[in-house]
Amino acid sequence: MKQEGLKIRAHHGMCLHFFEGKGYSNEFTAHMQKIYEEMQKNPEVEVVACGDEICKKCPNLENGVCNTWELVLHYDREVLKCCGLAEGTKIFWNDFAKLVEERIISSGERQKICGNCQWSSICSKKVEKSLLETEKNCVTL
Repeated sequence: MKQEGLKIRAHHGMCLHFFEGKGYSNEFTAHMQKIYEEMQKNPEVEVVACGDEICKKCPNLENGVCNTWELVLHYDREVLKCCGLAEGTKIFWNDFAKLVEERIISSGERQKICGNCQWSSICSKKVEKSLLETEKNCVTL
């Protein structure tokens, strides 16, 4: 996978934040893991609101067309809006991930954006766990 010109759907910034090795299929999960590892190298990415590298192995992609395109386009547009980015913005992954963390996850916007996603329970549990750990750390200070 090239580091240059890597396209990432805006909402996949959230998916990668919460990724824990689960997915639609073994093939999809292995592909997602590969991309997750690539992001750890902090490549420059182009944030898009259309199919990206992750979508290539998604079972919702049928004959090159996403069968949930309206739903995920909404997610993408909301992430772009919350992060203050335009579609096609080129940004280093760590900077994009930080925007997603600060402006969506930590601010409590995630549930509003994609609370109806089939994977939302994974994200909600991780947010809850993080809040409990933060609360615990504050009490022990």
